[in-house]
Amino acid sequence: MIRHAKSDWNTLGQTDFERPLNKRGKSDAPMMGQRLKAKKIYPDLILASPAKRAAETAKLIAKELGYPEQDIRWVDKLYHCLAHLYEDVIMEAAIPKEFKTVFVFSHNPGITHFANDTIDNFSIDNMPTCAMAGLTFDGDDWNSFSSAKHSLLFYDYPKNQ
Repeated sequence: MIRHAKSDWNTLGQTDFERPLNKRGKSDAPMMGQRLKAKKIYPDLILASPAKRAAETAKLIAKELGYPEQDIRWVDKLYHCLAHLYEDVIMEAAIPKEFKTVFVFSHNPGITHFANDTIDNFSIDNMPTCAMAGLTFDGDDWNSFSSAKHSLLFYDYPKNQ
């Protein structure tokens, strides 16, 4: 689970959907991609909100990891997705059994609530911009995601030294 990087609020009249990343967001996203690379965590699939700030974050991290931008799946439902809908997104994605690592790029507050509701013994008030919560689950395939036990693999964010 990855929250979009820091966005730019400076353009008057701009819609929320069209809000781009700011300077910090454009530097945080590649840095977080490098952290994933250092952990040897590469996506088999990227699902992302099509909102500009989430899309830019997904593309920047994908580039750092050598994931083809054209393979990113844009999922409208991830734009301001409510916590209980993330599992629907995962089920609807029909993720092949051989895919072991899926990145989901989305927004607060849903992504924070989903992480808190899904990961055992994990609780945060707010996932900061470009925060990542990696989770694992006990199951044979993605169809068992909803009913499986979920554990925290890692939690990281840009200002975490």
